[in-house]
Amino acid sequence: MSLKNPWGSAPAPDEANENARENDQDVKSPAAESAVGDSPSLIDDRITKLEAEKEDLRKTLIHRQADFENFRKRVERERHEETRRATGHSIQLLLPVLDTFERALAAHDDPAYAEYRKGVELIYKQLWETLAKQGLERIEAQGKNFDPHVHQAIERVETDEHEDGTVIDVLQPGYIFHGRVLRPATVRVAAAPQAASHKRNN
Repeated sequence: MSLKNPWGSAPAPDEANENARENDQDVKSPAAESAVGDSPSLIDDRITKLEAEKEDLRKTLIHRQADFENFRKRVERERHEETRRATGHSIQLLLPVLDTFERALAAHDDPAYAEYRKGVELIYKQLWETLAKQGLERIEAQGKNFDPHVHQAIERVETDEHEDGTVIDVLQPGYIFHGRVLRPATVRVAAAPQAASHKRNN
């Protein structure tokens, strides 16, 4: 009497398990093959490439930060200059007021106007100090050599008491605001007498 295989034509459990293990060894995932297949030199190349990309990004970030900082400084500088120009224009409109105060103080030396003069002097002093704090400066002219950048000559006076080209009289004071001339000083300038000039030329 022959014994029949209870599993029919299918392999026995032990045989099936053995076949499955063989199949698992033969079939590998692409990731596993890739990991096994990457040589050390290829990995080093990838690391080098990533480090280069990181350095490029770092340099780009530094460049962008520098650009932004320069932009911020430029905007701040332009805003400051615009404010200064507006302030200078307002001060320029007040220069005739300063002239009026100075003429009033020069005209009233009579003791009868002493109290009045003190009041005017106080107002004039407060006004001048306020403008000076903003950057207003008076142009030095009396006794200086004529400078066409800050002086405006309306007359040349022949004299041998002063060197040729010396400012001998200031008719209207001039002012500078942060290095910019708001108004040149109106002056008279000494000129060498023609006779003396003729002798020097000869």
